[in-house]
Amino acid sequence: MLDFIYYPVSWILWFWHRVFGFAFGADNGLTWALAVVFLVFTLRLVLYKPFVKQVRTTKQMQELQPQIKELQKKYKNDRQKMALEMQKLQKDNGFNPLMGCLPVLAQVPVFLGLFHVLRSFNRTGHGFGQLGLTPEQNANTANYVFSATDVQSFLSARIFGAPISAFITTPVNELQAFADYGGVPSRLSIALVAIPLMVIAGLATHFNARASVARQTPEAAANPQAAMMNKLALWVFPLGVLVGGPFLPIAILLYWVSNNIWTYGQQHLVFGRMEKEEEAKKQAKLEQRAQNAPKPGAKPVSVKKKPTPSADAAGTDEPAAAASTNGAAKPAKQTPSQRRTGGQKRSPNRGRPNQKRRR
Repeated sequence: MLDFIYYPVSWILWFWHRVFGFAFGADNGLTWALAVVFLVFTLRLVLYKPFVKQVRTTKQMQELQPQIKELQKKYKNDRQKMALEMQKLQKDNGFNPLMGCLPVLAQVPVFLGLFHVLRSFNRTGHGFGQLGLTPEQNANTANYVFSATDVQSFLSARIFGAPISAFITTPVNELQAFADYGGVPSRLSIALVAIPLMVIAGLATHFNARASVARQTPEAAANPQAAMMNKLALWVFPLGVLVGGPFLPIAILLYWVSNNIWTYGQQHLVFGRMEKEEEAKKQAKLEQRAQNAPKPGAKPVSVKKKPTPSADAAGTDEPAAAASTNGAAKPAKQTPSQRRTGGQKRSPNRGRPNQKRRR
C-alpha cells in the first residue's frame, strides 16, 4: 500500500550502498551504516526548504502572539467573529499555519518507509514473514530494489561485532538465524553498540528541543499549550528514544542519531542566517534615518512656498503678465485713438498747418 514510499527510500539506500561499497566493500558494516546515514542526509536535504519555511512560520507565529491574544480577549464571547478576525490577521501577514507542521509530518512516512525496508532485510522480518517463506527462502528473496545477494550482504554486515539489523530484544530464534552470516551474536555485543546510540540519540533530541525553546519569545513560551509542548520535546521525546531503543534495530538507531545531528546543525545554520537578515534590516533602517537626519551644526533649511500666479501677476507689467497658454504674449489694450491711427499715438500737431515760432 505504501510502495510509493518504500521504493524511493530503497532506491536512495541502494545508491549510497553502491557508492560506499566501492571503497569499503559491499558486505562491510561501515558501508551499510554510511548508506543509512547518507540516506538520512539526502532526505533531509530534500526537505530543507520546507524546514526553513517551518522555522519562519514558527517565528512569525510568535511575533503575532500579542495580536492573537488581543483578539481572543476582545472576542472571547463571539467564537465566530474571533475565527474571522484570526483568518484576516493571518491573511494580512501572509501566515500559513500548515507550514509549521508540514516538514514534521513529511518525515513520518519517511521514517516508516526506512523502518519497513530495513526490517524487511531480516529473514524473519514482517516484510518477508507475511509471504510465509522459510528463513532460508527469505534470505534468498529480493527486497524491493535490492537483490537476494544484497539481502545476504545486509544480514552479514556488522559494527563492532553486532549485526546492524539486530536489536537488543531480538528473540533467540532470530539470533540463531545469524549463524550463517558471521556467527550468532551475543546480546551483550548488540547492547554495547545499541545503548551508546540510544544515549546519543536521546541527548541530541533533548538539545535540539532546548535550542528551539531558547529562541522562543517570552509571550510564546508563556502560552500554556506551547509550555506543554516544550516539556514534551525537552523530556518526554528523549525518554521515548531511550525506552523504545531496545526494540529498534541498530540501523534504525543510526538513522535516529544522524537525523538529530543533521537537525542540530541545520537549526544553527538557519537561525544564524535569519539573525543576520534581521541585523541587516535594522542596520539599513539606522542608515536611512542617519541620511534623513540634519547634520550636526547645520541650520534647518526652510522650504519656501512657490508664489501663486496671482502674486506673480501683481508684480509685473500688464503686457508681460497676460501671457497666453501657448507662451505668446497678448497685445496690450489699445485706446480708441490708437485704434484709429493703427496703434500709434496721434501727435497733437498732426493735421494742423505749420506755424512759425514766435520770436
